[in-house]
Amino acid sequence: MALGDGVTLIIGGARSGKSALAERLAEESSLAPVYLATGRAFDAEMEARISQHRVRRGNGWRTVEVPLDLVTAIRCEAGPERVLLVDCLTLWLTNLMMEGRAVAVECQALVDCLAAMLPGPVILVSNEVGLGIVPENEMARDFRDHAGRLHQTVAAVAAKVIFVAAGLPMILKG
Repeated sequence: MALGDGVTLIIGGARSGKSALAERLAEESSLAPVYLATGRAFDAEMEARISQHRVRRGNGWRTVEVPLDLVTAIRCEAGPERVLLVDCLTLWLTNLMMEGRAVAVECQALVDCLAAMLPGPVILVSNEVGLGIVPENEMARDFRDHAGRLHQTVAAVAAKVIFVAAGLPMILKG
């Protein structure tokens, strides 16, 4: 499986292998890989996850931490000699919600940015959260709904969409 031009959306469940696939596609592109990290280390467990990702990627990557201003980071970092990997959209969405940002406005700005024919490929990783039971509380339901809408709108502008389950990629588009 090769990385194409434009936007690639990789979705799947937790620990499905989506980040590893995204990293492999970026590395195989022969472009300079830039990792746009949306995660925040609020506790030791998240610090360990972030550390694991850094070790797995190795030294060939440049990492930009971007918990909120993802559109600005994409515009600044995109280039014909680079491949951007955003990991992940659901952590970014969580950050927006926790900061009380206008989620619909921010998500539309991201989709508009991605649709604007960036000068290099962009890979976006996200967790598919809509396959389980309906969440018990309002905030969790809002998160699930925002994530579902975001995935649909990003998928609409993406050249390629890949769903990963049990480490196996399934091409949904492209």
